[in-house]
Amino acid sequence: MNWINLVSEDGLTKIKELSYQQPQLIFKHSTRCSISVVAKNRLENATTPTGVDFYYLDLLNHRTISAKIAEDFNVYHESPQILLIKNGECVYDESHSGIRMEDIVEEVIK
Repeated sequence: MNWINLVSEDGLTKIKELSYQQPQLIFKHSTRCSISVVAKNRLENATTPTGVDFYYLDLLNHRTISAKIAEDFNVYHESPQILLIKNGECVYDESHSGIRMEDIVEEVIK
């Protein structure tokens, strides 16, 4: 998997813009949380769908971006958490053990 690091609010703006061309996925990860590590490993070991950009947000180093994500996409902050962005909106979010590549693929093809 080729993660794109999300390290600025400008990156979040870019995600919104690109989501009109193809789905964008944000993975909010806490490096101190074992559940988050397991979720990340599951994603990395699964077959990655084509036509989706995968962004990685280190929550411990970028808390303000995480707060902006919650505000902009009207989702409750959780960790770990994935958000699928299409046409500038979050169309799917999931957290903890509910993070599964199979479900992401289903949402991408909708």
